[in-house]
Amino acid sequence: MPLTMNREVFITCAVTGSGGTQDRSPHVPRSPEEIANSAIDAARAGAAVVHCHVREPESGKPSRRVELYREVTERIRESEVDVVLNLTAGMGGDMIFGPTERPLPVQEGTDMAGAAERVKHVAECLPEICTLDCGTMNFAEADYVMTNTPGMLRAMGAMMTELGVKPEIEAFDTGHLWFAKELVKEGVLKGPALVQLCMGVPWGAPDDLNTYLAMVNNVPEDWHWSAFSLGRNQMPFVAASVLAGGNVRVGLEDNLFLDKGVLATNAQLVERAVGIVENMGAKVIGPEAVRQKLGLVKRAPK
Repeated sequence: MPLTMNREVFITCAVTGSGGTQDRSPHVPRSPEEIANSAIDAARAGAAVVHCHVREPESGKPSRRVELYREVTERIRESEVDVVLNLTAGMGGDMIFGPTERPLPVQEGTDMAGAAERVKHVAECLPEICTLDCGTMNFAEADYVMTNTPGMLRAMGAMMTELGVKPEIEAFDTGHLWFAKELVKEGVLKGPALVQLCMGVPWGAPDDLNTYLAMVNNVPEDWHWSAFSLGRNQMPFVAASVLAGGNVRVGLEDNLFLDKGVLATNAQLVERAVGIVENMGAKVIGPEAVRQKLGLVKRAPK
């Protein structure tokens, strides 16, 4: 796949995530009101898409509670700011094993749910986009495994397609792209698909340029894609994504800092990304252009 710079770029802001960052920065939103307000500020700064997890308001721990998703989406929809809603569906596949000599029973923190439960909030809130983590992966945290079996992904993908919600395929390694192409081939997902290349997440694809280009070259030419990396490499990957023909993701889910020692807000990260994109000679497009490009329909639940 030849590298062709993208001249019309959309920016996704990953607002809060589910990692243990809630006590590392006062800007990481916890409550539905804080998450919605941060998403709205990011949209005002230039994000066409906001990618939202929810957290328990008091502790900041990740949550799957439908009522929290409902409040976040209602607050965003009721604001005067237009933005494409992207809700995670990555929760409910967390498995934490015991010691190496006694891995079973699984340990506290394991959260394994069925396909229907994992997309329940998607069915209720009807965002334009929701994520589909397209494979199982070891994470850096001790013996935690993000579990997404082929059967589970086929079931969840079919539900998303039936709901009319566009899956954003989260690809943490090349094998995830391989399976995503199989899902489209089988008709579980509709093409052209939407992909997020997740770089530098231990222990998935590292964010060196050779691996990144291998990921890019495995995305079918007619698919739409974005990419991101973590921490200090978040902004370099803004430029790399545009140069390679893709779109951009920034936000506090992936990086807490604007500069060394300077904690960022979501809006500040988006503003920095807008500057990089425009200084490269590309245009940042808004939510309505994204809907047209991706075939999305803005709608509220009945």
